[in-house]
Amino acid sequence: MRDRLSTLGLDGIAELTHFAATSEDINSASYALTVKRAVEEVWLPALDTVIAKLRELAVEHADAPMLSRTHGQPATPSTMGKEIAVFAWRLERVRGQIAASDYLAKFSGATGTWSAHLAADPDADWPTIAREYIEGLGLSFNILTTQIESHDWQVELYDRVRHAGGILHNLATDIWTYISLGYFAQIPVAGATGSSTMPHKINPIRFENAEANLEISGALLASLGQTLVTSRLQRDLTDSTTQRNIGVAFGHSLLALDNLRRGLNAISLSRDVLLADLDVNWEVLAEAIQTVIRAEVVAGRSTITDPYALLKELTRGHRVGAADLAAFVEGLEIGDAAKQRLLALTPATYTGIAERLAR
Repeated sequence: MRDRLSTLGLDGIAELTHFAATSEDINSASYALTVKRAVEEVWLPALDTVIAKLRELAVEHADAPMLSRTHGQPATPSTMGKEIAVFAWRLERVRGQIAASDYLAKFSGATGTWSAHLAADPDADWPTIAREYIEGLGLSFNILTTQIESHDWQVELYDRVRHAGGILHNLATDIWTYISLGYFAQIPVAGATGSSTMPHKINPIRFENAEANLEISGALLASLGQTLVTSRLQRDLTDSTTQRNIGVAFGHSLLALDNLRRGLNAISLSRDVLLADLDVNWEVLAEAIQTVIRAEVVAGRSTITDPYALLKELTRGHRVGAADLAAFVEGLEIGDAAKQRLLALTPATYTGIAERLAR
């Protein structure tokens, strides 16, 4: 900078180069600007692309009934659209927190006291000058620091990005599982090798790559958050090497987002598989039946005791078909309206307001 100023014939102000500054006065603003631009101009747009695709799939499949699996077991049905909407909903919430992130910098000298500044010019309002400079860069000003800006804004941001990565990892594993169940078919890409030895296969590599990159990114972001929150006394340099990995952490996250975007654009829902799965799991209606019985007992239209145990005996550990459940319901001591509602119910229609929630 001194050489540049001299070349421009500004030797008179060359001595103001790095005037009263410590390296962190420069670095805190540099890192804040770099990370801010990376998040706002690159990372958030990539996340938004994935969220937009999830919203699209949620609406498209809002009415597609699907057997849920709680603890890996057949459970109360939902719709594929509602389950995808859950991920969009979660990501949008965290996205809002990330978008509202504060990016701070300091400009207050060797130990954050403006000591050298005041020694040079005791009449200047140095905190105001520093604030106007930092805020002029589009950053927030941290007035109370040690030699370094305390990095708390970085810890907050990286924790939120890691949180978003955890949700995305959950999305990747769930879509992978739906593919393994046959719920989603992968759309073949002309000329692509689905498997190195088995021609019939299309490996779900986009979702597997996303998982791995999110795990690496999450580990780095966690390490950044753990390290940057601490600096011995007024300054140590543990943050210097650590911060050089910020781009690596975001890079792996971006790779994951790209893989998820490409993967989500290459799957199609197999509604026939979903319906077939529902049709062999009529026992999931046991929840509805025992709940209706409870309501009928309260209303004085039934004297059945412990309906849960009654349905457990009927359904736990073995398959129950449509005819078996119909015969069971017909024999129940409940009101006719309740009985007709239960007889009309199927696993495919036992989805509550799932479609409305997705839309």
